[in-house]
Amino acid sequence: MNPDTAELAIVDTASELVVPSDAALAGPRRSRLAAWWARMREDPAHTAAVSDSWRALWTSRALLWVTGVGTIAAFGFGPERHAFIPPGVTKGFGWLGDLLAAPAARWDASWYLVIAHYGYRPDLFPFTASRTAFFPLYPLGLRGVSTLGVPPVLAGVLLSMLAFAFALYAIHRLATLEFASVKALARVGSGDVARLAVLLTAFAPMAFFLSAVYSESLYLALSIGVFWFARHGRWAWVGVLGALAAATRSIGLVLVLPALILYLYGPREDRPADFARRARSLLPRYRVRANLLWLGLVPAGLAAYLGYLWLSGGEALSPFHAQQVWDRHFAGPYVGAWDGIKAGFEGLLELTSLQGHHVYVSNAVRDPLAPAARAVTATVVSPGHNLLLVAFLVAAAVATAGVLRTLPLAYGAYVLAALALPLSYPVSSQPLMSLPRFLVVLFPLGMWLAAWLAARPRAQKPAVAVSALLMVFFAAQFATWHWVA
Repeated sequence: MNPDTAELAIVDTASELVVPSDAALAGPRRSRLAAWWARMREDPAHTAAVSDSWRALWTSRALLWVTGVGTIAAFGFGPERHAFIPPGVTKGFGWLGDLLAAPAARWDASWYLVIAHYGYRPDLFPFTASRTAFFPLYPLGLRGVSTLGVPPVLAGVLLSMLAFAFALYAIHRLATLEFASVKALARVGSGDVARLAVLLTAFAPMAFFLSAVYSESLYLALSIGVFWFARHGRWAWVGVLGALAAATRSIGLVLVLPALILYLYGPREDRPADFARRARSLLPRYRVRANLLWLGLVPAGLAAYLGYLWLSGGEALSPFHAQQVWDRHFAGPYVGAWDGIKAGFEGLLELTSLQGHHVYVSNAVRDPLAPAARAVTATVVSPGHNLLLVAFLVAAAVATAGVLRTLPLAYGAYVLAALALPLSYPVSSQPLMSLPRFLVVLFPLGMWLAAWLAARPRAQKPAVAVSALLMVFFAAQFATWHWVA
């Protein structure tokens, strides 16, 4: 541009000499965003997912908070109120605030709140090494929300609720996609399956963890996102979300397996298969391309966490060694399932004997007829609790078989790989400890149950009602500091 053309550039807006302004560049971006939003509003699958997810979210959480607050008001905070909460972490809300926080801040919530406030402090190892069992993404998010001036417990609830809302929406969309072509559901449609999947997730027996100050809801949302983007061939997003999931929970690393299966064998929405399906053939249906490298980001989430601990003066492998605090040990692949069944049988003998002199339960250190166990110490055993955990194990086995028969292979492989951690590393005194909480984030189990119920209309309402009643029962125990999972 020179003095002779300067006026032309100013007057003639179509001139090639005109430099686009920020406002001019923002126009196309706004147009693209508006077009995307218009498409979403016109998409019936999106509309149904938003409606069903919102309804399940607010009704289940309202029931949960009424249960927790009502239980505290009627029975008090419970005997363990001051045992596992560090001073000053969850206090300061007044009597009403402490009451409203009851369904959210219990047990492991204390660990996340401490980490968000003080960090991992590797320089104080071994005194703080047990914190490393809790992976960093959730406490980082909690700390980020807290910096806005939100009290820590409320910040955790907001973070969990937001992740839970995204998870419900994603489950609806994924179930609609997967069951759209299932012939057995031709009469009911995939929409009914998706609606049931959302309800079964929101009202699951352990669904109170999904709005508590726990990492379950964040991991659930990220893991579903991995499957959704893998089904659509968006491998960069698969790698990023997988890395975040691996930085949220230890089982996030296994998301590499289903992502790889979907990459090689499908089903995929992004392009047709390169090779025809062959019966009983292990040959991939899709050619390997450079975008497969995005899956290498998944273990990077875990590597970044371990690297931080090492560079900060701690031990890189301390998250795995920290499990010894809870008396977890490697017993062999899935051997913990057998140990849990034996513990359940011993618990049944104990309960039916109606006496407390002879102890059938292994490793018991107090009255075997006591109603609950302080599982944090991993030394006290409740026979009834071991029996309850076996019931969850049996239900998980049935649902896993259903997933393997109904859904694509990647879903069943994910469930089996994710269950390998709790079932291979049992707790000595309670082999299946925390199994119900592990199960609540394995969304393929709920998707299969939703499909099974969709074909049996008469069983739908009773099944959801029973699940909701169990959630109420366990949430009341959780709010009063009784160990649940």
